[in-house]
Amino acid sequence: MKVLMIGAGNMGLTYAEGMAKSEFLNRHKLMVYDNSPEKILSLIKIPHFDEYENIEDCLPIADMVFIAVKPYHCEELFNNIKHLVNQEQIFISLMAGVTIEKIQSLLGVKKVVRTMPNLPAQVGKGVTSYTEAKEVTRVELAMVRNLLDTTGVSLLVKDENFIDASTGISGSGPAYVFYFMQSMMEAAQKMGFSEKDSKTLVSQTFEGAVELFNQNDLSPKTWMNRVASKGGTTRAALDSMDDNNVKELIKEAAFAAFNRAVELGKE
Repeated sequence: MKVLMIGAGNMGLTYAEGMAKSEFLNRHKLMVYDNSPEKILSLIKIPHFDEYENIEDCLPIADMVFIAVKPYHCEELFNNIKHLVNQEQIFISLMAGVTIEKIQSLLGVKKVVRTMPNLPAQVGKGVTSYTEAKEVTRVELAMVRNLLDTTGVSLLVKDENFIDASTGISGSGPAYVFYFMQSMMEAAQKMGFSEKDSKTLVSQTFEGAVELFNQNDLSPKTWMNRVASKGGTTRAALDSMDDNNVKELIKEAAFAAFNRAVELGKE
């Protein structure tokens, strides 16, 4: 099976790196196309890629085509490559907000899978939600899933509404975590810790909490109650968050990302 990644930015390159190791490529190198000469020069140094600067040389021979360009570039791209595609190819979008129907219409194809990737895929801890057009067969969808799983785990969702919802949770979610971490690091430094020690305190706390959560069936609320005792320091912190409506603000932030994803799909 021949796989092509269109776009070698952060997300495209992340997924290309993971998929290049997949046995489903049957010893074919993963093809990567980018229109930047500088990017092509950097790709030449990666032995498990076949890099292309001319889309005509790689798109017609691909079985699966991953699209990882900025959403606002997709119309121009599709206009330029529409004459090179065929109806047997499967197109997998890593673009936020671009609907399956729009891809089908602009590119003139039927077999489309839409995904919502996330940044931790860079370290093999990603979660990619995905859904398919009705023309994609179960066998083809399984092949797509196997490739997506090379960067972490994948989650098949019912329809595109859940792709937009995933944007608000897993797609944008790492930034929420980093926001919380940054706030805690700033608090630690204000208390007198060095930047290095602040990073250690915060990163290890997050890593440990996530590991506890993953190794047990307890809910986050149960874990909070286990850590916090009445009249104690943790309870004081949690009460402060409740008093300042932090939980609802986090929910509102997630829905803001979700709603923006829906808006992007209509633009």
